[in-house]
Amino acid sequence: MTISDISNNLDAFWMPFTANRQFKNAPRLLVSAKGMYYTSHDGRQILDGSAGLWCINAGHCHPKIVEAIRTQAGELDYAPPFQMAHPKAFELSSRLVTMTPGELDHVFFANSGSEAVDTALKIALAYHRARGDAGRVRLIGRERAYHGVGFGGIAVGGMVANRKQFGALFAGVDHLPHTYDPKRQAYSRGQPEQGAELADALERLVGLHDASTIAAVIVEPMAGSTGVLIPPKGYLERLRTICDKYGILLIFDEVITGFGRLGTPFAADYFGVEPDMMTVAKGITSGTVPMSAVFTNNKIFDTLIGATPEGGIELAHGYTYSSHPLAVAASLATLDVYRDEGLFQRAHDLSPYWEDAVHSLKGTRHVIDLRNVGLVGAVEIEPRPGAPGKRTYDVFTGCYAEGVLTRQSGDIICLSPPLIVEKSQIDQIIETLRKVLMRVD
Repeated sequence: MTISDISNNLDAFWMPFTANRQFKNAPRLLVSAKGMYYTSHDGRQILDGSAGLWCINAGHCHPKIVEAIRTQAGELDYAPPFQMAHPKAFELSSRLVTMTPGELDHVFFANSGSEAVDTALKIALAYHRARGDAGRVRLIGRERAYHGVGFGGIAVGGMVANRKQFGALFAGVDHLPHTYDPKRQAYSRGQPEQGAELADALERLVGLHDASTIAAVIVEPMAGSTGVLIPPKGYLERLRTICDKYGILLIFDEVITGFGRLGTPFAADYFGVEPDMMTVAKGITSGTVPMSAVFTNNKIFDTLIGATPEGGIELAHGYTYSSHPLAVAASLATLDVYRDEGLFQRAHDLSPYWEDAVHSLKGTRHVIDLRNVGLVGAVEIEPRPGAPGKRTYDVFTGCYAEGVLTRQSGDIICLSPPLIVEKSQIDQIIETLRKVLMRVD
């Protein structure tokens, strides 16, 4: 198949987060996938070094997941989630909460990470109102954070390029500083030793706004889309302690880190810190069918249930496709694959090899920092003067031309292969990056 074989016009599709004119002058089209590889429109095998968009944890087109989706489509295509349900939604919920840490025992389904974040923020506000503390309406995010593209997620997010087109968004939102300090943390392996004190900025925001106005703090345990910023040792623990001190809810956005990406079920397990709520997506179905979820603890659930008269709707929120039968079937099969193939443990066992491979790029032309945790890596590239992102875009396209898919975020190449990756494929990803970095101006 070639570009000339495509009958439809490329102009009709307004592509998301894409320089449309640039892309359509030289399209990169993927036509099939299997295991660790995509097949491009020109018949080349492309090694997936980014798990699609951080989501294909079990590998592409896993036969057990594909069959579950196919079977479900012929059995029950759709069931309304308002005042109705289907049995597998309850089965999935029960299985999921056996995996979550601590008291995160309730799950609310949505369809994307963005929807999950907005859902969690609304639950936080509703919780404080239900307990008679309606003045807690302020939401705290963090600089360089990505929490999707809903109005709530953008408001608490901290990636300037994602915010600047849309004006002031919501009032009453503030931000913690991000956790990246290259002078002290450059080339850290895993969690940086320095920077835990950055969590104390929440004390400053409490002093500025008063704790009685703050509903929740939302952070990514590992900030992914901004370029893999790993929390310093002790940082998340201090954030948890301050939130507890002032009665503020702590929300972890685990859309990227959930379901084995760090070698544990969730980043909350990896870092040993339990949030009050946790958002997940991506790996919940290994990217096959859109789905997301919010896990809440018993305190939040019981408060909202208890504040509502019998027969009343406890949370006036939801989506037409919450707990969609195809997504539920895909998630159940995905959980089976994770368990039966031991993929979380596999990611854990591969992490030291991955770490050494990523850090072998130290000293390579243009590289100014390297970061890693679990099966996630970041290669920070020195930008061309006056042209941020241009050199890194050339690295991204150069790797694709060499048969390896990576993910560009500004001046950072992000790496997050499917959890089925082999050591030889890790070597190929890293050596392709090295080769391209050496030739890019």
